[in-house]
Amino acid sequence: MSATAPDPRPLTGEPLALDLLNTRWLREGAVQDLLRDTDGLAVWLAANGLDGRFPADAATLRHTLRARDALGAAVDGPADGTAGGTADGTAGGTADIAGVDTVLGHGRIRPTLTAEGPGERAEFRDEAWGPGWLAARNYLELLSAAPDRIRRCAHEACVLHFFDSSRNGTRRWCSMAACGNRAKASRHYARAKDA
Repeated sequence: MSATAPDPRPLTGEPLALDLLNTRWLREGAVQDLLRDTDGLAVWLAANGLDGRFPADAATLRHTLRARDALGAAVDGPADGTAGGTADGTAGGTADIAGVDTVLGHGRIRPTLTAEGPGERAEFRDEAWGPGWLAARNYLELLSAAPDRIRRCAHEACVLHFFDSSRNGTRRWCSMAACGNRAKASRHYARAKDA
């Protein structure tokens, strides 16, 4: 896979924090991981307009994966399932939020004055933390805006996340065409079998 390779993920275009979580998905029951190497990182950086700012190197990959794990623990709970985030996407226990806070410790927002007026710029101790830090910062923004709209797809065989921007806030599926239709078909099959 090269930096110009197409993005193979089934769901793209979500806010940066959720898009980072969506670098892992299921295909025919097998886990797929875009961030298994620096080529996949290059695809993800390009998909989010970060390719001109951050290199797709081993250090950036390592720190971006740490940020993804921290965000996953905050949103869904740790991989071992011992504790975790709440159903509405808000942070769960102290351990869940500590990982995101650790990632955020690698950068800061610096106020600036530009020709256009006041502004701000993200600064990092180590630029390799940049993409992961920006994703963690975006998660804070989502929590501030509408924590109840941070969702995991309701289909039991899906691990994708989305920010529900529907008017009434009732979106349940990462994609109605994929997971929504599978759920409808499953319900229809179950009703037909019972009849």
